[in-house]
Amino acid sequence: MRVDGRDIPVSGSLLQPRIRRTSDILRVVLSALLTAVVITGSLITRPQWEALERSVSDIIGFLTPEQSNLIYVVYGIAILALPQAILVRLVWDRQWKLLAGFLSAGLIAVLLFSITGTGFTAPRWHLSEAQQVNTFLSQFLDDPRWIAMLAAGLTVSSPWLPPTWRRWWWTLLLAFVPIHLVVSLVVPARALLGLAVGWLVGAVIVLVVGTPALEVPLDAAVRVLAQRGFRVTAFKVVRPAGRGPLVLSAATTQVEPAPHESETAASGASRTKAGRSKTKAREAVAALADPPADGPAQTLTVELYGQNQRSRSALRQLRRWLTIRSSEYPTLFASMRRAVEHRALMGIAIGDLGLGSNKPLTVAALDRKWMLYAHTVPRGRPMVAEDGEPMLTKVWQALDTLHQAQISHGDLRAEDIRIVEGQVRFGGFMASEFGAYQVRFESDIAQLLLSTAALFGTEPAVRTALAVMGTQPVLNASRRLTKTALPEQVRKAVPDAGELMKATREEVASQTGQDKIEAAKITRFSRNQIIQLVLLIGLVYVAYPYISASPTFFSELRNANWAWAALGLTVSALTYIGAAMALWACASEAVKFSKLLLMQIANTFAATTTPAGVGGLALSVRFLQKGGLGAVRATAAVALQQTVQVIVHLVLLVFFSVAAGASTNLSHFVPSATVLYFVAGALLGLLGVTMFVPTVRRWIRTEVRPQLKEVVAQLGDLARRPARLLMIVGGSATTTLGGALALWASIEAFGGSTGFVTVTIVTMIGGTLASAAPTPGGVGAVEAALIGGLAAFGVPATIAVPAVLLYRVLTCWLPVFCGWPIMRWLTANDMI
Repeated sequence: MRVDGRDIPVSGSLLQPRIRRTSDILRVVLSALLTAVVITGSLITRPQWEALERSVSDIIGFLTPEQSNLIYVVYGIAILALPQAILVRLVWDRQWKLLAGFLSAGLIAVLLFSITGTGFTAPRWHLSEAQQVNTFLSQFLDDPRWIAMLAAGLTVSSPWLPPTWRRWWWTLLLAFVPIHLVVSLVVPARALLGLAVGWLVGAVIVLVVGTPALEVPLDAAVRVLAQRGFRVTAFKVVRPAGRGPLVLSAATTQVEPAPHESETAASGASRTKAGRSKTKAREAVAALADPPADGPAQTLTVELYGQNQRSRSALRQLRRWLTIRSSEYPTLFASMRRAVEHRALMGIAIGDLGLGSNKPLTVAALDRKWMLYAHTVPRGRPMVAEDGEPMLTKVWQALDTLHQAQISHGDLRAEDIRIVEGQVRFGGFMASEFGAYQVRFESDIAQLLLSTAALFGTEPAVRTALAVMGTQPVLNASRRLTKTALPEQVRKAVPDAGELMKATREEVASQTGQDKIEAAKITRFSRNQIIQLVLLIGLVYVAYPYISASPTFFSELRNANWAWAALGLTVSALTYIGAAMALWACASEAVKFSKLLLMQIANTFAATTTPAGVGGLALSVRFLQKGGLGAVRATAAVALQQTVQVIVHLVLLVFFSVAAGASTNLSHFVPSATVLYFVAGALLGLLGVTMFVPTVRRWIRTEVRPQLKEVVAQLGDLARRPARLLMIVGGSATTTLGGALALWASIEAFGGSTGFVTVTIVTMIGGTLASAAPTPGGVGAVEAALIGGLAAFGVPATIAVPAVLLYRVLTCWLPVFCGWPIMRWLTANDMI
């Protein structure tokens, strides 16, 4: 590189990888979305576009042919001259690569609109049609190929054009919309499609060709450093531009700072464009500190922030704003320039405390929207495990000093903690904040806990933190040792961060005498809120078909016997008492029965809105854990209840099947022997295959086996405690028989005369088969199985359909709508 007559060698690649060109990738994504929206809108709203075409034909009646012709001529000349002007400028500036991209974009856009099912189609000229203005220039307004070509070419060349030219030329191109609405017979949708496709083609070409933002203004950086008294002799790329800035090591010699008038020399930073040679490189060069005078030669660190870093930072800030509470991250910056200035100023503030590892030198805005931040090379060396606990104590004392000055660091990686002559210094101040919230200080402690635990081990790191920072701050900070709370760059700086965070939390709990450390809530929406929202959406989804059928159902209710309906509701309520009694006995009466009964009602909501009732099982386990049972004990209690429930269900099914007599036809429910053998063989084969998977074997050994042992032990204990066994069996039987009795009462309410034994078989067999359905709560499958079962036993559809719907209202939907507020109350009182 040659700057002001001097050759300055540059080693390393300055080119940013395409996968890191955030601005270019965003342009492609947005243009693709616009194209999809235009195509979808055109397909869905074709009649509306045809109506628009007819309305436009009526509107243009107020223009005389001479007026329409004049508008076409003026705008047509401008549209025809637009690509020619861009072409001439590219040739004049000898930008051959950009010229190739410009021509390629235009050609591709035209070809895309020329390809049809029968091959290539030429432009459709209509000079002989009386209703069109007979001018050659009008063709460029009516053909979407021309609009697509202009949009593609302008997209490719826009980044290289002066802002004023760029704004005027895009305004001229987009003016085709009002022009069409006033004087054209062509539906604007076709032209909008041309605009969208042209933008997409141009965006892809820009991603391949590049933009001026990829050209690093090193010449301007050299002149800025010269004004600060540093003559650059060589550059070396330390880290290419990517998720962070382009970091260079600059070899310099100490010289007298250039006088202020010499900014005219720095104005040549962009020599390729004479009209831009007196702009940003000389406008804003902020002298933040006096240059050091420790020798004629000095190595500096130069960080350059380009357009892609601004785009990525804006997306990251938007994501944090949407998901994380505002107090959890530093104040959002309006621009990259403000962010870089903030980093330099925080470096000065921390340096005044004697804790800075480097010294800021200058911040400057360069050409092509680049920002420069130069500082001295960080002194000392990174902290290592061999430094021992005395140095670990100094690190925590340094952080305490920082917090006493109301400064939070925000990025405490081990590489940014340096040892200078036996003292601790900090670097990396992009996330630092002056006068931060208390949660920012807690985040610093959590970050340093993780970084020091990775070097020195969890026990010394936690012990030293407690000694220096105090018990309560460390305890509060340990709640933030989660994937969501800690910055990504801090977690990636340590190996196996997830396990290390877990071990550190456990060590803090051990040294502070805490049973368990709950994770801090830093997101705007908690996991429970999201789960409840999903459950509510699932409830609306599965209930919609039955809500839509409610008029017919309510008309049938006029003829129902409400005494039988009341009996069904009473029996349905008794099933919750039975279920609560069974789980209460399985949990060894360790929780209050009244609260357990409320949980059973809330359980209906969770079970109905999740497939196979898994939400109900999870809610029961969570309730027992909150009630004081351990995780294994709570899971075993729920598993014991389900085991006894299944055994009781099968025993009752066999009993009532025998009681029904030989005349009862069960072939409607029981599959053939071939199907049963096939299902059993498939299950056994699947079990055998999964046993060869190490993850499955480890899961069975560590998760399933302890719970099975607990269940077997509980079953053995039940054999020695008949009263407890009778309570569990009675509660399970009440649940099963109560459902059958509720269905029988519903049938009687509509005038049916089916026997209770028959209804019990239908309820148990139909419910068992429907439980395998993937729908939440078995909605749809339960109704179909029960209606089909009743029909198989001779119940007319006029009675079976409303009876089953009434049964589901009494046993499912009423408890579901009662369970939602109860579940929220349990959540608010920290019971689930």
